[in-house]
Amino acid sequence: MSEPQRLDEQRIEPLPGPVFDAHTHLDAMAQRAETEPSDAFVAGAMAQARDVGVVAAITVGDTVASSRWCVAAAGAHPDVYAAVAVHPTEIDGLDDAGYAVLETLARDPQVVAVGETGLDYHWDRTTPAAQQEHFRRHIDLAKRVGKPLMIHDREAHRDVLDILRAEGAPEQVVFHAFSGDAAMARECVDEGYTLSFPGVVTFRNAPTLREAAAVVPSAHLLVETDAPFLTPHPLRGRPNAPRLLPLTVRGLAAAAGVKVDELCAAVATNGRRLFGIDLAPSPH
Repeated sequence: MSEPQRLDEQRIEPLPGPVFDAHTHLDAMAQRAETEPSDAFVAGAMAQARDVGVVAAITVGDTVASSRWCVAAAGAHPDVYAAVAVHPTEIDGLDDAGYAVLETLARDPQVVAVGETGLDYHWDRTTPAAQQEHFRRHIDLAKRVGKPLMIHDREAHRDVLDILRAEGAPEQVVFHAFSGDAAMARECVDEGYTLSFPGVVTFRNAPTLREAAAVVPSAHLLVETDAPFLTPHPLRGRPNAPRLLPLTVRGLAAAAGVKVDELCAAVATNGRRLFGIDLAPSPH
């Protein structure tokens, strides 16, 4: 008898309709694989994703340098889009000159969002006060360039929501890797925000997140990998990639109480509305 297939080599069942990965880090995927984030690497990752119905991805910057790379990658690959910002734990040294670069990048037609930005109180690399100041500047940037705001919120739910209200949220707001409970999900939906769910929704120890997904209308749902992080069950602990998104799509569909094909269609519709992403063979 042959040896059982390794979990990370098992075939991923293709989705019944095309979707896109609403938040990934293709450069960090390459770094995790100890290789260069080259055009060949990006093309290979996206080819594997297309084989299972993931036909596009937003690669997200977390520093100025990463944001530059994301814009270049989006320009070179028709199935890749970019978001640009500086992550709240990476804001040390970010000054007016850095924001000038971010604004130039954010106005590029390949850029579909300002993100990821927000608050992260889990780590102590930067102070909450500094994070809040830079979050406000990113909110202003998103409004000035007229693009959605992509939020990183870790253990800072109340402050994130309060700052959005105080500053006046952009027209479109996406909570990347949503981690709140059902009450927060309802509050976000009432404000018109979109919630993007990661592989955590498939974890056995995440019933609260599944309860949150159950109260979110499909028009407010996205799905993401956050690759190479937050790999879904049963591959948790291994590097994530856009090709694994179907595992999260199916887990989210079960939690939200919708059919998989219906969720795929909703994600495609939401991507077109929020980011102008058309899931046709040549996205842009």
